[in-house]
Amino acid sequence: MDRQTATTVSALQPPAEGASPAFDRTAPVRAVLAGIGAYLPLNLVTNEALAERVDTSDAWIRERTGIRQRYLAAPHETCAYMATAAARAALADAGAVGSDVDAIILGTSTPDQAFPSTATRVQAELGAGGFAFDLSAACSGFVYALSVADAMLRTGQARGCLVIGSEVFSRIMNWQDRGTCVLFGDGAGAVFLRAAPGLAGPQTPGILSTRLHSDGRLGDILYVDGSVGRPDRPGHLVMNGREVFRHAVHLLAGAVAEVLADNGLTAADVDWLIPHQANARIIEGVSRRLGLPAERVVITVDRHANTSAASIPLALAEAYADGRIRRGQLVLLEALGGGLTWGSALVRM
Repeated sequence: MDRQTATTVSALQPPAEGASPAFDRTAPVRAVLAGIGAYLPLNLVTNEALAERVDTSDAWIRERTGIRQRYLAAPHETCAYMATAAARAALADAGAVGSDVDAIILGTSTPDQAFPSTATRVQAELGAGGFAFDLSAACSGFVYALSVADAMLRTGQARGCLVIGSEVFSRIMNWQDRGTCVLFGDGAGAVFLRAAPGLAGPQTPGILSTRLHSDGRLGDILYVDGSVGRPDRPGHLVMNGREVFRHAVHLLAGAVAEVLADNGLTAADVDWLIPHQANARIIEGVSRRLGLPAERVVITVDRHANTSAASIPLALAEAYADGRIRRGQLVLLEALGGGLTWGSALVRM
């Protein structure tokens, strides 16, 4: 996925044409990942190219972050544009269309407008019904949105739900701050969830469980210095990287332990860890805590940089498209972002 793409991958087979499958609301319901899609902008920017406009170097960036390139959105590649492209790919992968969508939940910290929500823009483009809204949980946005969608499908509020992470962080970067501007990229990823009755136990497909956390006392170590109606503030991302790193590994390891315990599983049962792609050192720290070897960890931060709420679905789409992740495997997702927010999800593909 190192080019402009709306990735589609193999998915669960849709119902036969004309079929109207029964939906037993008295049976246990699980949210199954029926389709996966992603979108990356046209503009690939290497560390060397970035060094022409920022006081940095390829060696400096790689040593501290593991990043060697990122994709930056063109003016037409808005949050909604990228989200729609990823959503279309996820629907196509699932053999679904806009009318199959009852809900759209879009995790983003970089919406195109204060309102209406970017999710409603996507809804209009897809011709979807139901309801749509944005969710703000910074880099944890996709995991948060996945958890909310899971709850809605389990309780019958929707039968088909698009969960999207879409970010244009390049538009909130302070390009004079080399400590932050080199870390981020743009992109979008999406999954289409179908409600599947009658599934139970950790060996059947779907979202097994999720865990969400936040601690507002740590909100000032990672934030955007701007708000609606405050022209005196530039609206740039501000981060205390050392403090974020100090909290990240143990908080993420704790959330991961929770979802495994919820299902009577251990890290040894996990086929793949898909972490938020923030920093190679944080990813390595969490995988060491879990005892997972590097070959079972999906890493895209080197090529995508930190795409915030889009990073997990982008990594999922890539690993599924290239055949690493297969149906039936157990996948563990985890993320931490400004708030602080953090969470995890355990999914049987």
